[in-house]
Formats: sequence, C-alpha cells, structure tokens
Amino acid sequence: MTARPRTGLGAMIRTWRDRLPPSAAGLSAAPGRRAAGLRREELAELAGVSVDYIVRLEQGRATTPSPSVVASLARALQLSDAERDHLYRLADLVPPTHGTISDHLPPGMQRMLTRLGDVPAAVFAADWQLIWWNRSWAALLGDPAASSPRLRNFARDRFPVNGSPARLAPWPITETDRDATDAAIVSDLRRATGRFPQDARLAALIRELNAGNERFAAMWATGQMAAAHREDHKTIDHPLVGPVTVDCDTLTAGDNELKIVIWTAAPGSEDETKLQLSTVAGPPASPYTCTGERRKTT
Repeated sequence: MTARPRTGLGAMIRTWRDRLPPSAAGLSAAPGRRAAGLRREELAELAGVSVDYIVRLEQGRATTPSPSVVASLARALQLSDAERDHLYRLADLVPPTHGTISDHLPPGMQRMLTRLGDVPAAVFAADWQLIWWNRSWAALLGDPAASSPRLRNFARDRFPVNGSPARLAPWPITETDRDATDAAIVSDLRRATGRFPQDARLAALIRELNAGNERFAAMWATGQMAAAHREDHKTIDHPLVGPVTVDCDTLTAGDNELKIVIWTAAPGSEDETKLQLSTVAGPPASPYTCTGERRKTT
C-alpha cells in the first residue's frame, strides 16, 4: 500500500524539517544520532518558538500561526522563496509581495552566516527589525529572545518611544559618532518607505517613532538623506568580561535590503580575548522577560 503524500501545513513542516541536516543550520550532530534532519527541539530553538507549539503544528492541532511565526519557520527551515510562499498559503496567510518588506533569509546567506563560526553576527530587515542572530551575538549583547519580537528593532532602540529602555543591548555601548549613526538610521527608514511603500509594519514604526520620540520627529521632518550605516567603532560595557572595544560593520545584501551586522576585534588584542571569553561564558541574564517586561529583583 502506497503512503499518502504529505500536503498539509503540519505535514510540510515535518517534511522540510526531516530534509535539513543539523550541519546546515550550524548545529553539531552527536555521535550515534538517528535523526538525519532537525529534531523538533532544534527547529523550535532556531525559530524562537516552543517545542510544544512545533508539536501542535505538526499534529494539526495548531493551524493558524501568525505571520511572524511563519517567517521564523521559513528562515529556520531554510526554505526557498517559492517554498516560503507555499508555507504562508498553507497557514491561510498572504505571502509577502512587491512593495512589502521580507524577513526571509535565502538558504545561501544562512550557510554563509553559519560559516562565520564564533563571530558575533545578526541580520536585520530593511526596517531594522532583527530577524536572525547567532549565539555569539547573544553572548556579547544579550539574548534578544528575552524581549518580544515586536521590540527587537534597532531603530526603536536608537529612538526610544516615551523613554522605553533599549532591548537589543541592555548594557551601555559607547560609539565614536552617535549623531552620524542616528542620521543613517533615519535615512535607512526613509529609503525603505520608497522601496517598500506598501509595508504596514514600516509605516506603523515610523508613526510610532514620530509620535513618541522628539529627536526622531525632528530629524524625520528635515527630509535629509545621509549615507547608509556601514561601519563604526564601539565599546561595549559587558557585565561579565568588562569593556570590549570592537569594530561594527554592516553589509547590505539582496533586493530585500537585508542588513548583516558583524562585530570583530583587532587580532591578538585584549579585546579579542574578551570577545572570545564572552562567547564561552554565554549570554548573561537579561533584565527582561520574554514578554519584554523588566524582571523583578529583590
């Protein structure tokens, strides 16, 4: 008897999970591992959702994941653009279209990022929404998973709304030219409005920043365009290893204008040693819970 092909949402997630080897996702396979593809807990970690939710999706007990969850699953499973669109449709969602920002990471870019090893790296969408980071990034700057997805936005950190604290880097960071970076971020968002005029998330972000941050509103009102944010020299006041001075380089890739941000220190320097120590130590405890609320202290 021929088995029925897998076609539904849960079945396709399982099919794509089974085909992706751990090495392609930057994970090491333990000796004697029986599963050729990703385990459910590995997919859950990569996508930033609970293992229970992956189980419910695959068993058909959860059938309406949000757009952000679908985007995270597509990235974690390293789907092609056509496969990503199919995943959206299986979830009864409209795939990203021309004029809207895509949070999709092409498989080739994901493979390149995993080859960076212990170098702290992250990827942001065109509106500076954080969509991917590695363990070294979390160890250096704090684990973004401690904050809700909506708050994982670099522009929101640079221009806090009504005095809200930074979420992507809870500890102090000193930079060489803060004004130039702020101008570049505002210009990046302005360019994005021209490139993605139909994107609701971008429009909502700009409305919120204009209403809640006077500095952003004043810079936005000038209409001035600055050079794109490419590189900077920063010192991170890390809570475990102390001050770490690093170079921060930003690469823009693809038609979707994804921004790859990489942190490095001078070879052989004390800062490089501290950077390596932060990776070994792992992410320090975040002052926030997964909902974005500040943790209670006694």
